[in-house]
Amino acid sequence: MRLSRDDQSPNQEVLTSDDGQYSFPNIAPGPFQLTITSEGFATLTSSGILHSGESYAAPQIALALATNVTEVRVVLSPIELAQEQLEDQEKQRVLGFIPNFYVSYVSNAAPLTSKQKFQLAWKSTVDPVTFGVTGAVAGIQQATNEFDGYGQGAQGYGKRYGAAYADLVTGTFIGGAILPSLLKQDPRYFYKGTGTTRSRIWYAIANSVICKGDNGHWQPNYSSIVGGLAAGGISNLYYPASDREGLELTFENALIGIGETAAVNLLQEFVMRKFTSNVPHLASNIPRQDPPNP
Repeated sequence: MRLSRDDQSPNQEVLTSDDGQYSFPNIAPGPFQLTITSEGFATLTSSGILHSGESYAAPQIALALATNVTEVRVVLSPIELAQEQLEDQEKQRVLGFIPNFYVSYVSNAAPLTSKQKFQLAWKSTVDPVTFGVTGAVAGIQQATNEFDGYGQGAQGYGKRYGAAYADLVTGTFIGGAILPSLLKQDPRYFYKGTGTTRSRIWYAIANSVICKGDNGHWQPNYSSIVGGLAAGGISNLYYPASDREGLELTFENALIGIGETAAVNLLQEFVMRKFTSNVPHLASNIPRQDPPNP
């Protein structure tokens, strides 16, 4: 509550007591104005004239509820925030149709729960484009007679399609959901987008062997590396005997997989962003924690 005067007298402010009473002592005679404010209520003003020797009693005060709400803030829990960010992420598509779900353009995105990691893997493996790409791969294999133990014709194509899709599913779920859940690692690539070209190249390559943990710290990407080895070992269960990989070849393919991941990361860092739709607008304005330089 504020009392102000038309003359040069200083304004005075007081708070009401628990019972709503208030008083301004030692006020000089003359006109005055009372301004009453309270959070959530409309401001009320009243005026009067104080005569010499008078003790003025203000009329009863009744404040109306404020009609204007200037700010509404909703605070999400970390799990709710991660789900909201994940749903936005699942809308990202290169050229408007190729899924680009495993890239986060929000550098400090909330860590995913195990359920959300499996949700991301499922969304990726059942996307229509995934089925189409798998079909194209199987067709090329059939045309070049790769995995000749499967034979030709519709039966041979079906076996190649099943094997190619099984490779994708096992690699995605083991390296992108099961191991990340057990080891508390994030399976996503976090777009950098700032800094020198050299720093971005190093960042993209380094992310083929390191990843961000659920605790926000960078660490060796055991999920991806071990996941690639595990998926290669499982493939020996359904590929023709003549095409099954030995232990040495499995490790060689795992190293090739790391190189392929580095190449894809470079494309993500320098090319894919330009052609990806539904990228969060605030992504470039959020600071990030980069992995250490060599």
